[in-house]
Amino acid sequence: MTTILFQGDSVTDCGRREDPNGLGDGYALAVSQALPGARVLNRGISGNRAKDLAARWQADCLDLYPDVVSILIGINDVWRRYDSNDPTADAAFEASYRKILEPLAARGAKLLLIQPFLLDVSPAVTAMREDLPGKQAQVRRLAGKFGAALLDADALFRAAVEAQGLPPAHFAADGVHPTQAGHRLLAQAVIGLLRKII
Repeated sequence: MTTILFQGDSVTDCGRREDPNGLGDGYALAVSQALPGARVLNRGISGNRAKDLAARWQADCLDLYPDVVSILIGINDVWRRYDSNDPTADAAFEASYRKILEPLAARGAKLLLIQPFLLDVSPAVTAMREDLPGKQAQVRRLAGKFGAALLDADALFRAAVEAQGLPPAHFAADGVHPTQAGHRLLAQAVIGLLRKII
């Protein structure tokens, strides 16, 4: 049985620590329902940045021996600059991200990297786009270096808003945390990529 591990921040967490099944009620749950032949694990933790993943990587990833690892991290590396005056330099973000990918690559684990995203629900959220492209570029570059599948979630949501004529808040009320509609959209894209990987 293929073990798929989802890692990241609150977008992945989605209450998984209060869920008896440990999946939460977001996109990780939807993926597990769509891929019943796989063992799906969720170890997202709300508020995490890339450096937090690196600090807990042994217990929350390597010790689980996943066959496939999906990572969605970076929005808190952006957000903390604006709500706490605690920025993460792009180089520091890249160093932490690389640290978590290297041991997985050495084991031959398959990787799915999801770029951090924002939905433009307010001027305050849109202002955070100043810091977002640098983090997205690092994820894209690392995906290429490590042979990972890449999901441009920012483009995914933007295309859905335009195609469906819906306000951005339909997919993420605060611009960061997906609604159920947002999780369904994200899950559909993730499932499509995982089927190719697996």
